[in-house]
Amino acid sequence: MKLIRYFANGSIRTGVLTGHDQFVDVTSAGSLLTLLMDGAARARAQQAALDASSAQALAGVELLAPVSPGKIIAIGLNYRDHAAEGGQPIPNKPIIFAKFGNSLANPNATITWYADQTTKMDYEAELGIVIGTTTHRVSEENALGHVGGYVCANDISARDLQMGDDQKQWVLGKSLDGSCPIGPSITTTDEIPDPQTLGIRCILNGQTVQNSNTAQMIFSVARLVAHCSHYMTLQPGDLIVTGTPPGVGSARKPPLFMKDGDEVTIEIDQIGRLTNRLRVL
Repeated sequence: MKLIRYFANGSIRTGVLTGHDQFVDVTSAGSLLTLLMDGAARARAQQAALDASSAQALAGVELLAPVSPGKIIAIGLNYRDHAAEGGQPIPNKPIIFAKFGNSLANPNATITWYADQTTKMDYEAELGIVIGTTTHRVSEENALGHVGGYVCANDISARDLQMGDDQKQWVLGKSLDGSCPIGPSITTTDEIPDPQTLGIRCILNGQTVQNSNTAQMIFSVARLVAHCSHYMTLQPGDLIVTGTPPGVGSARKPPLFMKDGDEVTIEIDQIGRLTNRLRVL
C-alpha cells in the first residue's frame, strides 16, 4: 500500500492511494504510524481501500509529510560514484549525521531560505527508510523485518555551511528549516521485497540531474538498519535517509545550485515522486 497523511476538517487523517490521483480515507483503521506498526490495522486499511465509491481526488487535500520522525538519521557518501565525484575515499562503515525535526517539509511545500543564510543550496535524491517496530541491535539478516516502509526524500544541503573554507558544519548545513521534504506517500514493504533494485532520480526544472539505482549503494538498507540499531534504539516512525547518488550540484563543473523559483522532483521507482518549489527570502 501507499499510505498518506493529510489535513482536513481540522485534523490529521490517513489515506491509501488507489491510483489515478485518488485515495480512500482509512483513518478508522488507525493513524499512519499505527498502520506501519500493526499488521491487523494494515489489513483493515487495505480492505477499506477496496471501496472505490469512497475515493477522493488527491488534488483536493493538503498532503503532509507521511511521518513525524523522532529521529532523522542521515547517511553520508553511500553511493560509490558520489564519493568519487567529491574526491572522497570509499568509507569502511556508514557515515552517520543528523537532521533535526525543523528540517522536515511536506510534499508540494515551498522550501524557503534567507539569502544571508546560504548561496549554495544543493539537491540530494535519497531513499528514506521508515522504521516500523522498535529496533535494538538487530542483525543484518533480520533488519528488513523492522522496516515499515519506504519514502522519497530530498536531503537539501547548504554546501557553504557544510563544507565552506571557514566552517565545516555538517549538521548546520543539513538542518535549515524545510531542508528534508519527504513523501508524498510511504510505500509499505510488501510492495518492495528488495529495496536494492530501485531506480532513483532527481529532476531540476525538468532536467534529470541525478539518475542511478539503489543497487549502487555501498551499504544496503539492511546493513544501515542493523548498523544504526547497534548504537541507538530505533523507534517506529524514525527516518533513515540513505545517501545520494552522483550528480549533486556541488560536484558539477560549473556548480549547479538551486535558486529562487526552481522546482525540484525526487523520483524513485515503485515509490513515487516528491516535488517542491524553492524560494529565497
